[in-house]
Amino acid sequence: MKTVQNIIIGFGKGGKTLAKFLAKQGEEVLVVEKSREMYGGTCINIACLPSKRLITEAARGTDFAAAIRGKREMVAQLRDKNYHMLADEDTITVLDGTAHFTSDHTITVDTATGPQEFTSKRIFINTGAQPTVPAIPGLRESPALLTSTSAMELDSLPQKLVIIGAGYIGLEFASMFAEFGAQVTVVDHHQEFLPREDADVAAMVKANLEQAGVTFRLGANIDQVSTANGQAQVEISRDGHTTQLVADKILAATGRRPATAKLGLENTGIAVDDRGAIKVDDQLHTTVPGVWAIGDVKGGPQFTYISLDDFRIIKDELFGDGTRRISNRGVVPTSVFIEPPLAQVGLTEKQAHAQGQDYLLFKLPVAAIPKAKVLKDQRGVLKMLVDPQTKLILGATLYAPEAHEIINMVALAMRAKLPYTMLRDQIYTHPTISEAFNDLLKKPQ
Repeated sequence: MKTVQNIIIGFGKGGKTLAKFLAKQGEEVLVVEKSREMYGGTCINIACLPSKRLITEAARGTDFAAAIRGKREMVAQLRDKNYHMLADEDTITVLDGTAHFTSDHTITVDTATGPQEFTSKRIFINTGAQPTVPAIPGLRESPALLTSTSAMELDSLPQKLVIIGAGYIGLEFASMFAEFGAQVTVVDHHQEFLPREDADVAAMVKANLEQAGVTFRLGANIDQVSTANGQAQVEISRDGHTTQLVADKILAATGRRPATAKLGLENTGIAVDDRGAIKVDDQLHTTVPGVWAIGDVKGGPQFTYISLDDFRIIKDELFGDGTRRISNRGVVPTSVFIEPPLAQVGLTEKQAHAQGQDYLLFKLPVAAIPKAKVLKDQRGVLKMLVDPQTKLILGATLYAPEAHEIINMVALAMRAKLPYTMLRDQIYTHPTISEAFNDLLKKPQ
């Protein structure tokens, strides 16, 4: 058994950034990654970057096969860069293998040449999450089944695609595949579309996706999946009626679960919740001292920028003043990369009503923004909620071209506790989407 200063299980955003930082402090780090195809983590290989590359290519009218080739080239370059970013450090060892705990501070790594044992006073679990597939009869055995991972590796465009789930991941794939030319049907058991969003925004998103060719079957359940003549037969029921859809592929976009099942946590005192997420405190400590959890594996928002901020919390504890916490992260912006993008930070109107929060509402149609005319996309709306007493921004929902960029400006203003008038009176370059804040914030509704 070998003793090392630090063990990081998983090559994701928070883990790899921590490994690099620890190496720069002269510390020894063992990074264990089960797949060479995942050097750099989920975001680089199968999620954020490759999916946004394909979404961009679809919007540009690129042929699907050419877009896939370009995506694979980009991912290969990023993967190689990330591997060498760590492996070229003198004090970092990148070990290919599957790790599992044998005790609180001991792991066994199953490698191609046999098992290796390691122990450390510091272990960081960074194994991410994996797609879930609902227990629909015939689905898991179906050759047509896709997950958010395998959907990124198709060589040819499915002509008929059924997507299970109208959540944000499902909508991104629906928008992308429809742009590429697929016939897309989204099936979701919820009657309400985007229930967390304001009704006016959700209605716009749905109408625009339908105009792009996406069909929605809401309030519907998939009863079973079978195969006939090389195609999937999807039986769905709604309001007591049963119909059948024919599909080349079925994409299960029904969420992701923390990847903890094979970690051997039963051999430790590390506690997990009902979904398998590792329980952590405000500084990411697990229930075993000297073991931390980073990123998606601990549950909560599944974003690479959350994993990066997890690194900052641990860095601050080990080498700073220890004041950073999950609880003082501040507001976290989000973006759904449909066309146009939907970005949000802070409270929506729906949430403000639920909390009894008084607010001023500012609202502007995207059609009123000059840059939207330049971009030939005048769909969407900008909404901002402001506290009438403090004049601070309570939240914003931006459904507009380039919303994924300008939402960060709103989040910064909220974090800095700037009054909304700072955005209203700012001098912006022209023509831009961001200059719409001048007009958006002139007068509340």
